[in-house]
Parts: sequence; structure tokens; C-alpha cells
Amino acid sequence: MPKKLQNLRVLVANEQQARVDQMATVLRELGHEVVARVNSVRDVGDITAREHPDVALVGVGESSEHALALITQIVKEAECPVIVHLHQADEAFVGEAARRGAFAYVLDGDSGSLRSALDIVLLRFGDYHGLEGAFGRRAIIERAKGVLMERHRIDDEAAFELLRQHSRQKNRKVVDTAGELLAGGLELRAGALAVRARPAPD
Repeated sequence: MPKKLQNLRVLVANEQQARVDQMATVLRELGHEVVARVNSVRDVGDITAREHPDVALVGVGESSEHALALITQIVKEAECPVIVHLHQADEAFVGEAARRGAFAYVLDGDSGSLRSALDIVLLRFGDYHGLEGAFGRRAIIERAKGVLMERHRIDDEAAFELLRQHSRQKNRKVVDTAGELLAGGLELRAGALAVRARPAPD
């Protein structure tokens, strides 16, 4: 059974701060936690990687290209679904956002429409990946970090950085690197540190 949709950790991104604050208020009213508010494409990758949100909500501000760049960076760094928040229907934008990894979009409306969008996108995300959505994928990353921490006497942050660096070098998602590590045989290198990971015990 997928995790019940409540108390989600949400990243909100939009180049317009007023829109970020507006959506953060709606999300809090729905009972979710806003873990990050982001305006900058330059910053969103690092913030996403650090916060591990369950879902990201990306709004379209003055520039559709800015919103698409935000989506690209979030998808690269996060193992979570992305919902696009639009002022009005835009078929061309939605198509491009989907190609970049967005899973759903929601138009301006009341909090009920956003709640429905969150329900739908998490179900789609879970079906697509054959896991319990973002929660299952985050668990894979946490298990891989635990393997590295235990076997190589490094902390949580260093373990994640190994996974992240390797993923960037290979242009892969962090969860794919973590899954390969858990399966065994993956060698990770960061500076002078070489890590040979074996399957985690059941």
C-alpha cells in the first residue's frame, strides 16, 4: 500500500517570490511541510539534493524557460515527482515540461484542486517506477547511504556526496546509482577515497 498522502515534504520553486509564498500557504493549509522555497535555477539543484523533498511544485513565472530550467535541475537531483503550477492552460509548455520529467500539472484554483493533483501525481509516480512513489525511492538512497557510512566510516553527508558525484559524472539519477550500489559491484571514487560497495544485508 502506498504511504497515505499527508505531511508531505514539499519544495516550491518559482522565479516570483510572491507566487512561492502563495503556494506555500496553500500547502501548509493542506497539512504539508514546505521544506524549501526557491527562486534561482542556480540554487535549486543543491537545495533539492540537500532537502530530499517528497514532491516539488514548480510554478511558471514571467519566463517559461526559467520554469523549464527549474524542472530540469530538480529532476536531475531529486527522486520525487514534479507538479507544474500554471496560470492558464499551455499545451506546448506542458509537453516540454513532461519531456523534462514533470509528471502532472495543476491550474490556478482552490486548495482542493491542488490536493487532487498531489494525489494523482503520487499515484502515477508510484505506478511508473514500480515502487511506493517518492517514499520508496528515497528509501533506496537511504539504504545505500547506510552501506557507505557503515563500511567506510563516513557520515551521512559524505555518503550522499559520493552517490551524487558519481551520478553527475555518469549523467544518471541518484536513485539509479544507489540501486546499483545495493546490488553490489559499484566502485565510487571521490578524491583519495575509493569505495567498493557490496549488497546490503536483508
